[in-house]
Amino acid sequence: MARLLAGQPVQTNGALTKEDLAREAQVSYATVHRAHDVLTQWNATVASPVLRTPGEVARDETIAVLHSRLREANTQVRQSQGKLDALAAVAGNLYHENLALKRRLGSERRLSAVPDQV
Repeated sequence: MARLLAGQPVQTNGALTKEDLAREAQVSYATVHRAHDVLTQWNATVASPVLRTPGEVARDETIAVLHSRLREANTQVRQSQGKLDALAAVAGNLYHENLALKRRLGSERRLSAVPDQV
């Protein structure tokens, strides 16, 4: 507890939470909660516990920005995939239409003279 309160943690990031108190003491969270004298002293010393350190706040903000960018990128990917699927369907239809026209031309193949252009 002394290391956390002094701002010199060894095992944690220094947040003044009971979870970090347990990690700093290298005991389980349940063990900390069974140590009533320690908890009484902790609660008296840390009146309003800091839930997140400034580093954690910055990290969480960065994560939120990255999640937003990822959602936007996924939306663009889905839209592009939809367009690609539509284009693939059009290309497939054109391919089959082209084959049908070639078959029809093959059975009707007649040569015609090309007029001279002067």
